Amino acid sequence: MTTIYDIAKKTGFSITTVSRALNNYSDVSEKTKKLILDAVEEMHYYPNSVARTLSTKKSWALGIIFVEDLGIGMKHPFFNSVIEGFKKSVEKKGYDLIFLNRNVGGVKMSYLDHAVHRGVDGIAVVSSNYDDSEVEKIIASTLPNVIIDLHSTKSNVVYSDNLHGCELAIEHLYSLGHRKIAHIAGHPKTFVGLERLKGFKSAMKNHGLDIHKPFIVDGGLFSAEGGYNAMLKLLQMKDRPTAVFAAGDNMAFGAMKAIREAGLKVPEDFSVIGFDDIELAGEYTPSLTTIKQDMDRIGEKAAEVLLQEIDHKFEPSTCIIPVELIKRESTKSI
Repeated sequence: MTTIYDIAKKTGFSITTVSRALNNYSDVSEKTKKLILDAVEEMHYYPNSVARTLSTKKSWALGIIFVEDLGIGMKHPFFNSVIEGFKKSVEKKGYDLIFLNRNVGGVKMSYLDHAVHRGVDGIAVVSSNYDDSEVEKIIASTLPNVIIDLHSTKSNVVYSDNLHGCELAIEHLYSLGHRKIAHIAGHPKTFVGLERLKGFKSAMKNHGLDIHKPFIVDGGLFSAEGGYNAMLKLLQMKDRPTAVFAAGDNMAFGAMKAIREAGLKVPEDFSVIGFDDIELAGEYTPSLTTIKQDMDRIGEKAAEVLLQEIDHKFEPSTCIIPVELIKRESTKSI
């Protein structure tokens, strides 16, 4: 393995001079730095990233921040897939990823302070929470950033076309003859929860359908438990819906469990449609009709716009990723 001693021997400079050049000390001439950096590249010395930093003015590191306080966490397949798509894209361009938190060496700091401390070139924030002060700090900073799954006019944002997805869901149920459609809504503190509720109401109006207020039930934190409890409320009604549109697949699974435990069947007694198309959707029994998000594409596009801003300082952009209806066994005509 090449060492700093080998670099010193090859270039004829002292170890001290080589070290000071790699750490960009001002008392080392540009000519000397270049000779040392050339040797570092040629001999594949370990601090190759240091040499790249000095020559390109980049750290070649990006920060990933996951901001949420709703208890969903990284366990949700959507977030896993999006971050994996982002990771693969930036690694192809030679970047490392650093997951940033708010506790460094026992010292609490903001996400932005941690990002500055680590010297990252940009930040990708995965967040569904409206009005999060940590996200606002990042958006207001001069550090290039992209926000995933949240809308802002002040930053690069990437998210799915939630409104069109709701239109596709209601159009599908309408085409099957359903007129009494319920919505298990996502948490009102989340962007996607509010967007999909808005999309549900808009799509119902577009089809001339009444929005029966009791048919809109809070499903909480996009969990199966939240969907289960919401469906129990719908089952207690005398005038029940014939179809249920859940704002997330996990909530749809919970609703289907409640229906099954009540001695009823999907889709014979209730048609159920979700939103996400996580892997389990195709394996569940009955398989779930849902709105598919292109999770890999969201991650890839987030990487693309962030790297463009780092290189060219583009104006903030909004990228809305198309969705599609996936028809499976959980919906049927009446």
